[in-house]
Amino acid sequence: MQRNEFAKALTRLQQEILKMGSLVEENITNAINSLAKQDVQLVDKVFMVEEEIDRMELQIEETCLRLIATQQPMAKDLRKIAAAFKIIHDLERMGDHSVDIAKVTAQIGKEPLIKPLIDLPQMARQAQIMVKDALDAYVTENVTLAEAVGTADDVVDHLHKQIFRELLLLMMENPRTITQATHLLFVSSSVERIADYATNISESVIYLVTGKRIDLNQ
Repeated sequence: MQRNEFAKALTRLQQEILKMGSLVEENITNAINSLAKQDVQLVDKVFMVEEEIDRMELQIEETCLRLIATQQPMAKDLRKIAAAFKIIHDLERMGDHSVDIAKVTAQIGKEPLIKPLIDLPQMARQAQIMVKDALDAYVTENVTLAEAVGTADDVVDHLHKQIFRELLLLMMENPRTITQATHLLFVSSSVERIADYATNISESVIYLVTGKRIDLNQ
């Protein structure tokens, strides 16, 4: 493979990762909407999209391995492929957490919600923005944007703690809310983890550009 063809292969790799990321963003939205609207049809859609996310992870992984084996890349080109490996794993884990949220929707069914879902959708939107910004930083190799994703994670952490306090108070006041409140706490934890994985992607971007590994969660 000539240098020009290798560059094109790296570009195609990046495009595939963005496509996978778009599916993950879609699944985050569908998962949280399935809960907020108690829409079981959206649950089925989340499961279907997750299958495609898993398929893409394996496909991209094979592409990365083939490029390493045939091109023996060095320096930044090698970091690009290493970052791709890490990013697709983080995206796949986000997809898993979206499925976890959808499973909670199925468990709750049409049971009346113990509280209006305000903070959870807000938290999910913030996490989704983080995913988009992290992928944008990846495409543009923008370290400043990648670092901003780490800062945005503080907002998600704050909302998670707030939701935890509110649900804990509900459980203390009315033991009959414990089962559903536990489910909603699980959803909040899943969203918080999605945001953490978005931060991981940003760390991969910084490594790709600078060759330095940093922890944005500190």
